[in-house]
Amino acid sequence: MGHGKQIKKWFSVAAIALAVGSSASAVSADLPQVLESGVLKVATEDNYSPFNYIAKGQPSGINKDLLDELREYAKFEVKQDILPWTGLLASVSAGQYDLALTGAIVTDARLQVFDFTPPIASAQHYFLARAKDDSISGVSDLDGKTVGLQAGSALLERLPELKTMLEAEGKSLGRVVEYQSYPEAYADLANGRVDYVINSIVSVNEVVKTKSKVFKKGEAVSGPGFVSWPVPKQNPELLAYLTDFFKHLKETGRLAELQEKWFGESFDDLPIEPITTVEQYHSLTAVNPS
Repeated sequence: MGHGKQIKKWFSVAAIALAVGSSASAVSADLPQVLESGVLKVATEDNYSPFNYIAKGQPSGINKDLLDELREYAKFEVKQDILPWTGLLASVSAGQYDLALTGAIVTDARLQVFDFTPPIASAQHYFLARAKDDSISGVSDLDGKTVGLQAGSALLERLPELKTMLEAEGKSLGRVVEYQSYPEAYADLANGRVDYVINSIVSVNEVVKTKSKVFKKGEAVSGPGFVSWPVPKQNPELLAYLTDFFKHLKETGRLAELQEKWFGESFDDLPIEPITTVEQYHSLTAVNPS
């Protein structure tokens, strides 16, 4: 992501801890408290298409549709506050909200603070190249070429996976250029200053959909990755309830319908269980396999 900066979904555990310390009196509600009060408090954002954004003055995106589905499924009120991305996860971890209903990428750091619902989308990394660059069609063609990524992003953290893929073919990772935002990286790619850019599959699909004459989608350059809703670790019963909700959507075919609508494809092989530990996450993504 990088709000206003595509898919940079990174934050420091220290920053969250600071937010928790400054809001010690706030406690998010687990399912029994939600049922007793009749209200689930969720935080969403408004500038991260196609997950959450504003169109013609109204909330839009897959998470808006999923929120509608949750309101129909639940036997309690779901109260939504729209916040800027900056500080959203910290507000949830501090107990001001029970759930972050947003498109957050699962990472090791976030698993220190949150559990995650069954994923709503893949966050596997793909490369993006210029549409007319015939020298690049697959991963092996990236040998020695210059790559652009957003600084501090989950994408950059997993770049060693591409290095391993290339070295397995006797090839090498080229120069890495870091950007403050993905729009900057895309501009440099279009102008030939870098040879390819790496982003998550959803973001790559979005770029190609809107600028198919400029860019083309390449192959996967990482193991699996996941976009999911973060739930504070002290709310296990709420996590179980939301897991049942997502299983319901999957079994009825509604989740696949919404994925096709917003992402242009369904992700049929996503885990159907919540992600709660770093060890589980690594086993699902083949990161640092034991």
